Amino acid sequence: MIEGVKHILFDLGGVLLNIDYKLTEKAFIDLGITDFPQRYSQLSQTPVFDDFETGKIDTAEFIAQMQAMAGMPLTAQQITDAWNAMLLDFPLRRLQILQQLRLYYDLLLLSNTNAIHEAAFNDILYKAHGMPTLGVFFDKVYLSHRIGMRKPNTEVFRHILDENGLNATDTLFIDDSPQHIEGAKSVGIRTIYLEKGMTIEDNIFLPKK
Repeated sequence: MIEGVKHILFDLGGVLLNIDYKLTEKAFIDLGITDFPQRYSQLSQTPVFDDFETGKIDTAEFIAQMQAMAGMPLTAQQITDAWNAMLLDFPLRRLQILQQLRLYYDLLLLSNTNAIHEAAFNDILYKAHGMPTLGVFFDKVYLSHRIGMRKPNTEVFRHILDENGLNATDTLFIDDSPQHIEGAKSVGIRTIYLEKGMTIEDNIFLPKK
């Protein structure tokens, strides 16, 4: 038990789902979008990605904009595969930790994501562990493209606190992006920054000895 914490808000990619941004970067460079690293990274991104992550554009429009960005003929499947290249796996131990934590805490998920990735990570989860969606592990799931808000904007954290009647000081947020941690801190939420190389199973939720 974590003293004073009643609710835990989890990030997805880099915390529960292993991801590698460099794989998507390489995939798009290989497709001819050589300046992709300047357009998209863990720390910053250009408006097309923000718009896709907040549901302002749909999958078809995202693919069309990526095709225009490439300046050469690319199929929707090529773009989808390159975009999904970063998504790796859900280690079983992390899912077991969620199941155990849910006995003691309210669990919520907040992810900056999009329609293409949502379909892909649910497919990864189902094929590896037989679970249809991440919803089975959480009391509430907040995906940016569905709610029209994304981290690190304070409005998304306030929305989650208000909608669920949560006290910020009783709530813990775990994320691997420093700008998202700062957004949560700014509304009074307690935080754990999962630095590079850290995992929830090896550094936070350790088995009792």
